[in-house]
Amino acid sequence: MDAGFNPMDMAFALAEQAALAGEVPVGAVIVKDGQLVAAERNRMRASGDPTGHAEMLAIRAALKKIGSGRLAQCDLYVTLEPCTMCAGAIAHAKIRRLYYAAEDPKGGAVDNGVRFFDQPTCHHAPEVIGGLSEGRAAEMLRRFFAERR
Repeated sequence: MDAGFNPMDMAFALAEQAALAGEVPVGAVIVKDGQLVAAERNRMRASGDPTGHAEMLAIRAALKKIGSGRLAQCDLYVTLEPCTMCAGAIAHAKIRRLYYAAEDPKGGAVDNGVRFFDQPTCHHAPEVIGGLSEGRAAEMLRRFFAERR
């Protein structure tokens, strides 16, 4: 990976952009062989599409760029623990490794909730590394929701 390229920092920058646009601050970055493949932020409100999660958009962009239905050699960096929908897409795309910042006890589905990758019906489970810059992500989310109350 390029010495100056930090996928999680890029995901946080995208999450900040999402917050400025009134979206829940989540950013996602997909990397293959140390190179950026796709980078997205939440766009549910802007698109009027409940599937407009950062992970879903990044997966779609990466699949298009790679020209394949699988992302087996790719790693996903995201600022918040993925929900069930996103965990399903991660499994179906066969993403190699998932890095996430903050746990989501309410909506997460990796280390919380349904623990999607631990289910017998899940045919592919990525390696999961959670808690990267967790405090930074949690503070960003707290600030975003406090401003809306």
